This record gives sequence, C-alpha cells and structure tokens, in this order.
Amino acid sequence: MNFLYIAPLPPPINGHSVAAKVLYDQLKVDHTVSEIDLSLSSTSDGTITFRRFIEVFKVLLRVWIKNRHADAIYLTISESVAGNIKDLAIYSICFWRLKRLFIHLHGGSIKKLLFDRYPVLRWLNTIAIRRMAGVIISGRSHADIFASMIDPHRIHVIPNFAQGGLFIDEHKIAGKFSRLNTLRLLYISGMTPGKGYLQLLEAYQFLDDSIKQSVHIDFAGRFDSESERDDFTRRIIGIPGITYHGVVDNATKESLFANAHIFCLPTSFLEGQPISILEAYASGCVVLTTGQPGILDVFLDGVNGYLIQPNHPESIRSIITKIHSSFDGLLTIAIHNRRTAADQYRTDVFAQRVTQAMLSGSISSFAIKDCNNAPN
Repeated sequence: MNFLYIAPLPPPINGHSVAAKVLYDQLKVDHTVSEIDLSLSSTSDGTITFRRFIEVFKVLLRVWIKNRHADAIYLTISESVAGNIKDLAIYSICFWRLKRLFIHLHGGSIKKLLFDRYPVLRWLNTIAIRRMAGVIISGRSHADIFASMIDPHRIHVIPNFAQGGLFIDEHKIAGKFSRLNTLRLLYISGMTPGKGYLQLLEAYQFLDDSIKQSVHIDFAGRFDSESERDDFTRRIIGIPGITYHGVVDNATKESLFANAHIFCLPTSFLEGQPISILEAYASGCVVLTTGQPGILDVFLDGVNGYLIQPNHPESIRSIITKIHSSFDGLLTIAIHNRRTAADQYRTDVFAQRVTQAMLSGSISSFAIKDCNNAPN
C-alpha cells in the first residue's frame, strides 16, 4: 500500500515524536511511505509565529500534492487551537479522500481544551471526522472524546510502548532492589509546571533530614525557557540529593531508568498515555503518579505503584516516607511491571496494532475496537 504519513518526527525527541518514528519505520518495511514531517510546523505552546505560518503553508502544499496518490493517510492531531486549525485545513484538502484518513490522538485534553470551549471548532471537526476511516486513541478513557463524532466501530484503542533498550533483565531488577541503601527516584518528562517537577522537589525538601540522607532524585527533561531552567538550577544548588541532567540522550536515559527504583510523574495534565510510565515498567521501576484518566488506562494503584495527588507535595512526601520505612513489596511490583511491559507495551506490538487497524479499516465485532487484544 501507499501511505501518506503526516506526523512530527525527531528531532526534537519527545513521546509524540518517538511514537511517530517507531510507526514510520515499521510501515516502511512492507509499504511505500511518503512522509510529511510536522515537527517544524509545531510549537510547544501552540503559538502562531511568522516562521510557523510559513512552515504550515509548506505542509499544506505538500499534503495537497501527495494525498491524491495515497491508499491510506495517517495524521497525528494537535490539541491547541492553532494546531487544530492546521488539522482542519488538512481535512479540507483531503475532503474527498477522508474515507482513507486515520487520525491518531496522543494526548487527552482535546475535548476540554478545544471541543468543549469552542463549539464551532467541535462542529467543524465533527463534519470531517464522521467521514474518516478511523480514529486511533491510546486508552479507552479517551473514547468518549470522539464517540459522538464517528461510528464507534471505527475507534481503535492502541496503547503506547517502551523502546527496546529500556527493557532490563529481571535479575538486574532484583539486583538494584537489593541495593536500597540509597532510594533512587527518577523524573523524566517535560520540565513544565503542569508535569509536577516542582512538587517533587518540594516533597524532597519536606522530608525528614534522616530520610533525605538516603534518597536521591534525578531530574531530566527540557525546559520551555532558559529563565525556568535557571530558576530550577538555582533552587537545587547545594542539595546533594538532587541532580538535574538536562536533556539526555538514549544511553543516559536507559542508564537512569535502569538504576532507578521509583519513577515519579506528579502530572496535573489530562495526559494521553505517558510513554515514560511504560518505559518505567520496562526498566523495572515502581511508579508514583496521579490518577489522570489516560494514566489509569495502564496503571492500578497498589499493583503498578502508588497514586499521588496532583499539585500536592505533601502527598508525594508521605508516599516516599512510607516506602522508605519498609521496602517490602517493591521488588514484586517492579517485576510485575517489567512482565506487563514485555507482554503489552513493546514497539513491535504497537506498530503491528496501528498497521493492522489501518489495513483492516473499520472491521470490528465490538463497539470500540480494543486493539489490546490483537495478537502479539
């Protein structure tokens, strides 16, 4: 088949672009793929700049030229107003070929941020989406976003993945949990306030001094601005139990996960399905995170780790203190997470499920096609 693939490809490296690259590479193995990279036309906050306007125009021109030759069209959609207007323009260009178009939502806030706030945008999106071949979402909690827009048989639930280099052997997991003289916590995500990195820092600062001495937190990720980065680095100066690694490469990332006992994501965002949590599973980490709907699609309190409250440093401090007082059960959770990731959240499984959904179209015997049940 001939695919037109419209998605942000690395760089920059983030959960969205990594997922796009994994699927792109898999499709190229057996199909002819013409890609349109959205990374240059995107901004982290959805703002409109002259440079972005020009890049979006180039994207739309390429879509107009290439869509007529595609047997199937794949598009990852945006959750910002400006990004959605770009998506609507793509829908318009492909209007007579919408029955060949699949859209993939990686986030979880499009309903709250766009459809509920802007009825006109919701109406315009509905006109296009109801004609499409299918919608791909990462978890069942997001199905209601599109339930009134498209035949539920054309909604495909496909979880994200952890990359192969992050899977570590079970004996190595057992080894790191035998070395708990220092409890190592890890935060890898965007260094934005809504992700909760400041709450994690404050939780550490609230710990009793006797506990601080045997707890270390590694932070890694990109700040949106130099001023925010400088403010954070100033706040951690002289704190031996805190390290900020900046933006890390794959080797450093794998090492950080491999050595961490606890992965913490105290996000207050309406997450899609954080790849970082699945990466933590693959590396045999216990997870501390919040109960956002997209997270709860892949996380059970007490099974994969422990729930914490968003925007609540004391909640994090309390759980860390509880864990520090007794390490019983941590290894059991870590091994369970590793086995779950190996069974459900591999890159090949993800790519196979998305490819299968696009090849099979809307064929399904269920109201919502849950591709978790696709053969591995």
